Amino acid sequence: MDKTIDILNALANEKGLKFEDVVEAFKIALTKTAQKMLGDINLVIDFDAENKKLHIYQIAEVVADDDNRALENEENFIYLDEAHDIDPNLKVGDKVEFELDFEKLGRAGAANLQRELDFQILRLMEKQIYEKYKNRLGELITGVVVKVDNENNTYIEIGEVKGVLPQRNRIKGESFKVGDLLKAVIKYVNMDKSRGITIEISRTTPKFLEELIKLAVPEAKEGLIKIHSIARIPGVRAKVAVSSLKPTIDPIGTIIGSKGVRINSISKELNGENIDVIEYNEAPELFIARALSPAIVDSVKIEETKEGPVAKVTLKPDQKAKAIGKNGINITLANMLTKHKIELVEKEDNEPKKDAADFDKLFSI
Repeated sequence: MDKTIDILNALANEKGLKFEDVVEAFKIALTKTAQKMLGDINLVIDFDAENKKLHIYQIAEVVADDDNRALENEENFIYLDEAHDIDPNLKVGDKVEFELDFEKLGRAGAANLQRELDFQILRLMEKQIYEKYKNRLGELITGVVVKVDNENNTYIEIGEVKGVLPQRNRIKGESFKVGDLLKAVIKYVNMDKSRGITIEISRTTPKFLEELIKLAVPEAKEGLIKIHSIARIPGVRAKVAVSSLKPTIDPIGTIIGSKGVRINSISKELNGENIDVIEYNEAPELFIARALSPAIVDSVKIEETKEGPVAKVTLKPDQKAKAIGKNGINITLANMLTKHKIELVEKEDNEPKKDAADFDKLFSI
């Protein structure tokens, strides 16, 4: 095996793998092949990096001359008198190493080793791909649709693997066909022995909207505008809380863009989803009041309860419908955005009504 190290080095370069990982894969393949060909033997594989040498040692335990284990399993046990031929100082219980000439296993051994090594390299490549995409969770990706199955799961190519957009992660009302360009974020990455690598992508998460904003708004991508939180009902409406890290930048106007060009491009990608952009404030009372826009509230009071903090929002009766929104969408998004339970309290109108006669007096002489 004098050329083994050079072969493994070339294999690592070809597959884009670390040389040390390929050597470990080879050790595993070698051990499994030897055990398959010779039985359940104990092996030690010594890799001499400096001299580029690889040695395989079979290990046997020294036993007494009347120990039957040496008869039943001569691969793993050796009699004391035979061990003394190797080293007179050996005693019962010691370990003896014999260098194993793998080439003696012939073509069958070489073929088994090749198959096992191919398998280990494949697993190594899968693990590398898994780690790569696991570190890209939440990242925006763009790919071409290559398949749509009978359950409307949409598949796109992402580099070396395919990503799947399940129907549940698709915005209501949108559909894709082979050849379409599709944007999404990586939501889930998994690897198992039977299915290999699974990469699930999504267009319904708040993270997808965040990444679209960063794509359309350079100031958000550069961190000059901070996105604090996002609440979405995919394809219907969303609320985004933002702030500016530079006094000269208007966060809301910058995200909306001149004549709404930026926000409209984002909304178009989201199948017409309406997007409210509000300015974040560290004071929860003010943040909650803004989150309920377009409703105008009179006051917000945070009360602690057994179930957690509750925001009591007082507002005029004519503002309640606006705060709730159609089908309760506005208050639902405000709850999600601020992470507070919001309760609306109508303000009682205690102001005395003016009599019409009083107004006549204003014009009397």
